[in-house]
Amino acid sequence: MTESVPVLVVGGGPAGMAAALAARRHGARVVLVEAGDDLGGQFWRHLPAERAGAREELLHHGWRRFRRMRAALLGDDGCEVVLNGHVWSAGRRDGTPPLIHVVAGEPDGSGRPPRTFDPAALILATGAQERTLPFPGWDLPGVFTAGAAQALAKGERVAVGRRVLVAGAGPFLLPVARSLIRTGAQVVGVVEAAGRRQLATGWGARPWRLFAASAKAAELGGYVWDLAAKRIPYLTGAAVITAHGTGRVEAVTVAGLSPDWAPRPGTERRIEADAVCVSHGFVPRTELAVAAGCATGPDGAVTVDAGQRTSVAGVFTAGELTGIGGVDLALAEGEIAGAVAAGGRPAGRALRARRVFREFAGRLAAAHRIGAGWQAWLDDTTTVCRCEDVTAGDLRRAARLTEARGLRSLKLTTRAGLGICQGRTCGRAVEDILTAAGPGLLDTGRTARRPIAVPIRLAELAATIVPEASGEADGGSPAEAGAPAPETAASVPRAASVPRTGTAAAGTGRDGHTPSDPHDSVAGNVRRGPQEGRS
Repeated sequence: MTESVPVLVVGGGPAGMAAALAARRHGARVVLVEAGDDLGGQFWRHLPAERAGAREELLHHGWRRFRRMRAALLGDDGCEVVLNGHVWSAGRRDGTPPLIHVVAGEPDGSGRPPRTFDPAALILATGAQERTLPFPGWDLPGVFTAGAAQALAKGERVAVGRRVLVAGAGPFLLPVARSLIRTGAQVVGVVEAAGRRQLATGWGARPWRLFAASAKAAELGGYVWDLAAKRIPYLTGAAVITAHGTGRVEAVTVAGLSPDWAPRPGTERRIEADAVCVSHGFVPRTELAVAAGCATGPDGAVTVDAGQRTSVAGVFTAGELTGIGGVDLALAEGEIAGAVAAGGRPAGRALRARRVFREFAGRLAAAHRIGAGWQAWLDDTTTVCRCEDVTAGDLRRAARLTEARGLRSLKLTTRAGLGICQGRTCGRAVEDILTAAGPGLLDTGRTARRPIAVPIRLAELAATIVPEASGEADGGSPAEAGAPAPETAASVPRAASVPRTGTAAAGTGRDGHTPSDPHDSVAGNVRRGPQEGRS
């Protein structure tokens, strides 16, 4: 049965929570769907209530604000919060928001009841996922994403190792290092791929324009103090280019990088570590937005207007979906989207905050932009697609022989991107390799097109298309009785077929919709944990 709702919010992180609260302030009834077992997303990931931490604020920024927002939502009869709610399909329609199909329950549970929502306004706040560049040895046990380390620290108070190296690009490396320190690990170094000139160009231009975001400087100062107090080296213009070990990671090779991120010969050094945490930034999780028909920009982010409206009538997005910008931008965009979706006007404070933190987001992108030369880290035996065991050599040879200009043809040749993660982990890397080895891409971002957004059992899928009235009463066959009646066809998602291979969950990072997919577990041997948003 289809449930009509004035405002439906998908994603229970900072952006989704802010959107739901703003919509309620403007009088709209709200349903908030979150895939995790509590609100907060990855940014405010925390211990479960039954073993709550005495000082959660030590690993969180804005913890008091989160608690106020959470209490307001859970205590409001006009807002239904659906936890463990997994959106598996967005049934596109012309001129109106899509039908949203949900199964509610633990990801590995049975008997998850299906629900279908028909929203007058839909707000997508599904966040982002980490991007990790492959390198030889990245499939060794003990090599984690930085988000996995952060998730274990925040959600379990567990450090991923004793001697841990944190490497990659972006400010997210710093809060991860802090969390590791506070959970008892020895951080042997933080390695930032962007060089000093790139960092200075990105962050140093017109510094007065960042004055309104001065709280970020104080936050940065806290991270720097943590590193200095523990005498932890912070290297710039360098990267982990190889992981070594028998059975698990034991050491890594770190090399200096040229401005395009190609390794500089003669700069290699070996660092002993029993765990390595890597992250090279974040990319928006756009599966549902793309399924709904929302237009995206060259960077893959969803394009929006001043009211956070997308190209689809009645559909709004907020947070990392519109570009990677951090929690403050997510909160501002969520508040604006919620107000406009409910028919109100956003507060001037939220509009000013969005302007300030979009400037911050632009600096972030410029300072930590990935250089094209990173592919020089790879040899032909380096696994790129871990789900299907496809190497860099396989991809390069296929690109040269077929002159492929799109991911679809390369998938059919090599199966890259056809595994359980459906290209979420390897998609951007495959695109980069294809661009370098062939004549160039005709269409980027194809890995975001997933008709089935999360894994769903056949029985659960069948339950969503049971007709309201059985045809057997009129002499119809069981098969005919099991087909959707014409008048109920609108409640069936347009792509109600099962793909040839498994699909991963559409979850988020900082903005909510906590992932319950291969990024929460192990594919190959590398733990790819839930992606974490910027602090």
